[in-house]
Amino acid sequence: MYLVTREACRSIDRLAVSEFGMASIVLMENAARHAADIALEMVEHIDHPRVVIVCGPGNNGGDGLAMARHLSNARCEILCVLTHSAGEFRGDAAAQLDIVRRMKIECTTDLSPIVGRGADLVIDAVLGTGLDRQIGGAALAAATEINRARERGSRVLAVDVPTGLDCDRGVALGAAVRAHVTVSFVGIKAGFAELSAQEFVGDVVVADIGAPRELVERFGTPITRPTGNDADTHRPARPARRRGRA
Repeated sequence: MYLVTREACRSIDRLAVSEFGMASIVLMENAARHAADIALEMVEHIDHPRVVIVCGPGNNGGDGLAMARHLSNARCEILCVLTHSAGEFRGDAAAQLDIVRRMKIECTTDLSPIVGRGADLVIDAVLGTGLDRQIGGAALAAATEINRARERGSRVLAVDVPTGLDCDRGVALGAAVRAHVTVSFVGIKAGFAELSAQEFVGDVVVADIGAPRELVERFGTPITRPTGNDADTHRPARPARRRGRA
């Protein structure tokens, strides 16, 4: 496993496209598929799970929308809560939203169903690694509602980074989602190793997005297993398990 910073993630994504010719939407699809597998593990004891996916207009939201397709195919009841109007989604996220709508998966811009739907699982796909300042507006409102849903019994899965958490420093930028599980793409975000991050990230699962290993080794820092007292204070991350397609 590798420790990755915000800048490392940006470099890996950029060079996977420019240097290796990978389409960015392929990376998004790989990320979403692995994250959907983790989501299914979290609700595998429920016959007809109700899943609310809260999606921002950027790539993190695109990951969530792609997950919606896979989870719908796996017969979950899906509601996508959009923090912005459909017209504000751009690039790969807009493409994923178009597919979700064509599949007639329910979408709304009303944040109240995050709590009101009584979801078995709430997926936080609002903001990712790019956040480096205090959250506010729709992101803050979404994080607040996701945490309220957790208090009422919903499990919470964060996509890549809990919304509101600085991925490099591991501190909440005003407020942050408190996830039961965080699926971290490429490697473990640098800030996740900080004690201040533990109440937000929960259990960390590392998922591959298909970026060339050469890039991960170039920009990531190899992680050695903790020993002695360190082993008792940090929960080890695990790699995502792969499932067969639904």
